[in-house]
Amino acid sequence: MKLYWFLVAAIIPVIAALPSLIPPSSVTTGDLVEKHGYPFEEHEVQTSDGYILTMHRIPYSARVETPEPRPVAFLMHGILCSSSDWVLLGPGLGLAYLLSDAGYDVWMGNARGNTYSKRHATMIPYLPNFWNFDWHEIGMNDIPAMIDYALYETKQDQVSYIGHSQGTTTFLVLSSMNPKFKNRIRSAHLIAPVAFMDNMKSPIVKLGGPLFGNPNSWINIFGNTELMPNTRLLEQLGQQNCMDTSTYQALCSNMIFLFAGFDHDNLNTTLIPEILATTPAGASTNQIIHYAQEYVSGKFRQFDLGRGHRKPKDYPLDKIDVPIFLYYSENDYMASVVDVEKLMRKLKKKTLKRAYKVPDPNWNHLNFLWGLNIKEQVYNAVMEDIESMRYQ
Repeated sequence: MKLYWFLVAAIIPVIAALPSLIPPSSVTTGDLVEKHGYPFEEHEVQTSDGYILTMHRIPYSARVETPEPRPVAFLMHGILCSSSDWVLLGPGLGLAYLLSDAGYDVWMGNARGNTYSKRHATMIPYLPNFWNFDWHEIGMNDIPAMIDYALYETKQDQVSYIGHSQGTTTFLVLSSMNPKFKNRIRSAHLIAPVAFMDNMKSPIVKLGGPLFGNPNSWINIFGNTELMPNTRLLEQLGQQNCMDTSTYQALCSNMIFLFAGFDHDNLNTTLIPEILATTPAGASTNQIIHYAQEYVSGKFRQFDLGRGHRKPKDYPLDKIDVPIFLYYSENDYMASVVDVEKLMRKLKKKTLKRAYKVPDPNWNHLNFLWGLNIKEQVYNAVMEDIESMRYQ
């Protein structure tokens, strides 16, 4: 058993070190959407600091006729993920399809540095300066650029915002630091919300957090580099070793559980090869370091540059004035119940419209994207809340 876990721990840094020079996976969000007969569009927008981001759009449903104009739903992925998160489960289960079938114009964002957003007006992703960002910049620059573009294209005034994991963190950054942006948001639906992290249970973070979360640690000289890009190699490994018939599938499952929380009953093991074909999708090491700092400090605050720099400021959560809905679970290793409840207390009472705790006590961080019973456990509640704000 010790050898087993040694192998799991050894594989993770190897995957993390895979260079972006290896060809990316052949599976794209467009492939996943179009194979089900839904219309698909790709759009590009440039941020104020020069990053060129790709957004994916399902403008209308292939199954249901809905009148125009359609309300806009904007979906934002978590760390090391991409727009594919929302469509991997297919129609009837994937949140992008559920929203499309309910009459929404669905836009899916891709943060700087992931598979679809690795370009810049003046920099190239093979040099460290391209990766000099963390999730603060994603919140302050990427999300407003993408939402403004979607609203301009659709001639709508507001979006329903739905984020998972880092997609919740970045929204809290934006809405606390730029309160005026509230006029573009009808409501925010934060799934597995990550802000405070000092009670998280992930063994990987608990092991590496104190080292990476110390801004004066020597390990942080490795900042400004790419982390875990999407590669053809991972796609092939998933196909060969993580299929239902593979003897190594348990290893694939437990690599996921180490980050997310153990839940054998709700893991869709058949989906693992498809998940590995699109995830991880790449990020900057500074995004991980910033989360590690949250774990060590117990605060939700800006990036700490360390000795010789100003003390980082807390994000002013009390300034958020957008209707917020939270969805969390008991067995989430990344967003513990204690930390989510701390976030609740920091928000204005009039701002927090609902905090929905998943009934299943074993539900974990990634079940919110790919769990077997996701519609019953989570998405029915999310859809109900989005619809409740549709005409307000």
